[in-house]
Amino acid sequence: MGIGFNNVQEVLENYKSAVYEKDVERFLSSCASDIHVYDCWQDWEYIGISQRKEMAEEWFNGLNEEGVLLKTDFDNLVIEENANLAFVHCNVTYAAHNESGEKLRQMRNRFTFGLKKENDSWNIIHEHSSLPINMETGKGIF
Repeated sequence: MGIGFNNVQEVLENYKSAVYEKDVERFLSSCASDIHVYDCWQDWEYIGISQRKEMAEEWFNGLNEEGVLLKTDFDNLVIEENANLAFVHCNVTYAAHNESGEKLRQMRNRFTFGLKKENDSWNIIHEHSSLPINMETGKGIF
């Protein structure tokens, strides 16, 4: 599905802009067809581009129904790469804004991405999101 990402940073920028624009095809454009995702929400695991697409459609439709724009920021970003494989870990902040730009809420998450370079383009082959758990309550810490 990749459209041609010359470096890992381009993949991350595409992720951010696709989420903000709620553009499913653009979101999928940096994913390998056999992507494997471990998620913190609902099904916890998505295997292959068709399951990833279903998840993205549901997520973006929910944002549209709610009338929010979601800004994504990566911080504490670490990228390790060689010629054909890359490993990324970071904190991710999702901030929901209304149409006038007012921040409504935000949450933080931890992400790990595995990327592979094929045909001179970087694609996500694995994504893992996680939350630390409060041991007293058993709830995720956002």
